[in-house]
Amino acid sequence: MARFLIGTVPVVGHVAPMVAIAGALVAAGHDLRWYTGEMFAPWIAETGAQFIPMSTGFDYSIEENISADLEAQREALEGLALVKFDLKTFFVDAAVGYTQDLLAILKDAPADVVLADTFFLAAGWAHELGGPPWAQLAVSALSFSSKDTAPYGMGLPPSGSLQGRLKNRALQASVKLGFRDVLSSINAAREAFNLEATDQLLFDTVSPYLHMATTVPEFEYPRSDLPPQVHFIGPPIAAPSAPFTPPDWWADLKGDRPVVHITQGTVATDPKDLLRPAIEALADEPLLVVVTTGNEPIADLGPLPDNVRAAEFIPHHDLLPHIDAMVTNGGYGGVQKALAQGIPLIGAGATQDKPEICARIAWAGVGLNLKTGSPKPKQIREAVRQLLTDASYRQNAQRLQAAIQACDPAPRAVALLEALATTQKPVLEATP
Repeated sequence: MARFLIGTVPVVGHVAPMVAIAGALVAAGHDLRWYTGEMFAPWIAETGAQFIPMSTGFDYSIEENISADLEAQREALEGLALVKFDLKTFFVDAAVGYTQDLLAILKDAPADVVLADTFFLAAGWAHELGGPPWAQLAVSALSFSSKDTAPYGMGLPPSGSLQGRLKNRALQASVKLGFRDVLSSINAAREAFNLEATDQLLFDTVSPYLHMATTVPEFEYPRSDLPPQVHFIGPPIAAPSAPFTPPDWWADLKGDRPVVHITQGTVATDPKDLLRPAIEALADEPLLVVVTTGNEPIADLGPLPDNVRAAEFIPHHDLLPHIDAMVTNGGYGGVQKALAQGIPLIGAGATQDKPEICARIAWAGVGLNLKTGSPKPKQIREAVRQLLTDASYRQNAQRLQAAIQACDPAPRAVALLEALATTQKPVLEATP
């Protein structure tokens, strides 16, 4: 039996990918504690892990912990300024409290390995301060720099040519310059623990011991300089624990019309960005359109055409087997779940990691990238028609589906973590 401690920032997209792996670690007989936001305590209890709440750390899964002043500051920003604010506030500055909590937890009950999501900086900092080796589970596409890729967030395709690498290098230098204030925040936070200054931005942080990519290589850009401790384990998709009660229109999914699913995920849920334009775009098409609002009121969508069905939330586990195409803002987890079902996609996202995911949809040939988070109805209509008439998109999606089905994500993650716990050394790709 090994002792594992999971640390995740208190956000759904960072916690959810850990669930299946946590359950598998517990089932394998390991001691497992999980430090994250209070909102996720029920999820963690279901895995069998011990939940450890955030004490000093900023638990922004609790709405009351987000001050009116903080909300006002965010609302006054947009674009790059908002990106920087969020990185500093929710990942960098918050890492100070998370590190303090982690050190106290480890002092009280040592662990053999700390497992963190890719943006939970405290795991690496605690290790530098004498803590155990740490592993990362990716919650998005590979974000760390490569000579073959443009900086993460730009949504640009890869290029390993001499000209492409020179361009990538220039773009990376430009990003580092543009984000020097974020780097200053990182080093100010590190200074609180007397840690040496770093020149690595948040997205370039990679565990030297183990990094588990939660997709298949077919969806990720090729990198000639991929670190050997990076392992592709496939998407660890956990089955829902709560029983699903279908809406009264559920039988409509079994009709003769193609079914198109529209989703904006659960974070950027303003329906004017994608949901409403998509509803307008497909109102007169010979399709059945299924819209989920990310737990927002269905009334916010306005009047619904006859071919549209809506729900605040439907588990993808139950919905996706009935879907022929999906229009998404590019949420990483939802895209992986769609590919696991062989569903072609249309990506329309412009914030957070969405441009990167939408770019990979197009690069992998599994769909189209509209290159905007607010597409016009005509763009959506033409893209859906193309997706449903050109068989290559579905064929490519099914190719990735086969690759995903060949993975065994949770057991593979357990084996890798056990190897790290046993050896306390980097787990390289050539090892089981």
